[in-house]
Amino acid sequence: MAGTELPAPVAWLDDRTGLSKLGKKNLRKVFPDQWSFMLGEIALYSFIILLLTGVFLTLWFKPSMAEVEYQGSYSLLKGLHMSEAYESALTISFDIRGGLLMRQIHHWAAVLFVAAMSVHLLRVFFTGAFRKPRELNWLIGIAMLFLGVVEGFIGYGLPDDLLSGTGLRITEGLVLASPVIGTWLSFFIFGGEFPGDDFVSRFFTVHVLLIPGLLLALITVHLMLVVYHKHTQFPGPGRTEKNVVGFPLLPVYAAKAGGFFFVVFGVTAVMGALLQINPVWLYGPYNPAEVTAGSQPDWYMGWLDGAVRLMPGFESHFWGVTLSWNILLPALIVPPLFILLVALYPFIERWITGDKREHHLLDRPRNVPTRTGIGAAFITFYGVLWLNSGNDLIATHFHSSINTITWICRILVIFGPPIAFWITRRIAISLQRADRERLLHGLETGVIMRSPDGEYTERHAPISKYEAYALSARAQDVVLDEEPDTDPNGVARPGRRLHRLRRALSRFYFADTTPELTASADSPKQLKSADHR
Repeated sequence: MAGTELPAPVAWLDDRTGLSKLGKKNLRKVFPDQWSFMLGEIALYSFIILLLTGVFLTLWFKPSMAEVEYQGSYSLLKGLHMSEAYESALTISFDIRGGLLMRQIHHWAAVLFVAAMSVHLLRVFFTGAFRKPRELNWLIGIAMLFLGVVEGFIGYGLPDDLLSGTGLRITEGLVLASPVIGTWLSFFIFGGEFPGDDFVSRFFTVHVLLIPGLLLALITVHLMLVVYHKHTQFPGPGRTEKNVVGFPLLPVYAAKAGGFFFVVFGVTAVMGALLQINPVWLYGPYNPAEVTAGSQPDWYMGWLDGAVRLMPGFESHFWGVTLSWNILLPALIVPPLFILLVALYPFIERWITGDKREHHLLDRPRNVPTRTGIGAAFITFYGVLWLNSGNDLIATHFHSSINTITWICRILVIFGPPIAFWITRRIAISLQRADRERLLHGLETGVIMRSPDGEYTERHAPISKYEAYALSARAQDVVLDEEPDTDPNGVARPGRRLHRLRRALSRFYFADTTPELTASADSPKQLKSADHR
């Protein structure tokens, strides 16, 4: 039909690219609508804001350690010798129209980017969105969070002010604590003895080219996998493992996403305009002989700083080599192991539960109490380390002993995670049982009835079928079967000890969870016991 023909330029392009076929299939892709899915969008939009503001800042920033005399608009530093990098940061802040606003939007967007990725990954963890077939996307998410933290820290060090220099001095100490290669690695990063003459130019290249390129590639792969696997959704009427209930990409979802981008951009711009962050002119240029009192890193580096502050001084000497355990253990051993454990968790859970099914419906956290408790333990461990990074400020603000605060954090980092695990797991199990009672007995009406034999009971009203479906839409938990230690010929089975461990972990994982109850009430005995309600 003539009315459906494409305009000539578009038809010419389509003949050579085939975009219309791709568009017909993907532009009507359905995405579910739920507020927690917006967390990933906030991270994506923050990254776009970082790219836009970063291009502006790159035009005037000078990544050089060459020494110059400042003659700019900020009179308190006029005549002071500093690096070109610090001078250009001051010039952007005071002499370039809109420069300070762009600097602050860029910094706030970086903080928001890491925060949104962190909360997004927590949502994925607690709802089980990492399960088959999305394990690869989980690993990509962990990699993006790691790169985002590194990118933020490198950008934080570029202005060459006293605060960022203090952070880099701490980083140099961590690098030097690396056995065998520490000194060589430090010289490679800083171009010689700290602070060297090359670290700003090297950090600048990594900050504006290498890591953004890697992040762009990972974001592209991440979004492609989201489209390929289809988006997860929470249980509800009409939602199954084989469909997605929501809105098409065009026009509904694209319009909503576009509007939300401008909301994120607007909020970030307001924060940049009204909330001061990283006022480099107050710190002065970096001097290795000076340090900023009460200096704190950006929030996402706090847990690493807190881990170093937590560890007591302890060293070992082997064959003329000194190992500083007070740096090596909290900075170079525990954090990588923690990150590795979080990255491998989907595979660990799959091995324990033996669940090899594909999952497109999300879990309610209360329905998987052990996983929810493990997540709370992770958060508690991270939170205690993060809190300890400000032990000096806590001590001065609350007039307490810094040693007391440090010892409290040392105790909490050991006993806090298991306590948080146990409390959270019991709360999740209680909520699960409350849902079961709600499904079986309905809502309390407050109406008291008296039976002919004198018994008093409360009348319950049934819940809606939609709520009943949402409460009951979960898979049955299955503990691994026990296998005999020997085969039919009486020969010991290989891996029997490992299987016993796996089955014990499986029993623990599913312990105390309530059995599945369907909304159609296919358990007559259970419903009969509730008839009097």
